[in-house]
Amino acid sequence: MAAVYVSNLVINAGATFSQQFDLAQSDSAPLNLTGYTIAAQIRKHAGSSNSVAFTATAMDAINGLVLISLTPVQTASLKTGRHVYDIVITDAAGDKTRVVEGSVLVREGVTR
Repeated sequence: MAAVYVSNLVINAGATFSQQFDLAQSDSAPLNLTGYTIAAQIRKHAGSSNSVAFTATAMDAINGLVLISLTPVQTASLKTGRHVYDIVITDAAGDKTRVVEGSVLVREGVTR
């Protein structure tokens, strides 16, 4: 696989969050995720022991479409400011590959 794709996100605390990713191979063909599991987490920094797990699903495994999401309760639990996240896929043999990573800006809302 090619280098890890970097995508920075903005999450509004207390709101539903979702983001779709179209994963591709180095030749730009869709990355077939059939048989893979997908995991994604957000942390204040990479070494933090506290994390929030995204719900991560293959919306269309053959075409490499991945959706990550958080509920309003999960986003409300995040401290405002900068965080980091990544998405890791695991094949049937247990080999893990980080496919997406980036920073996350968590913003506090005004209207209550």
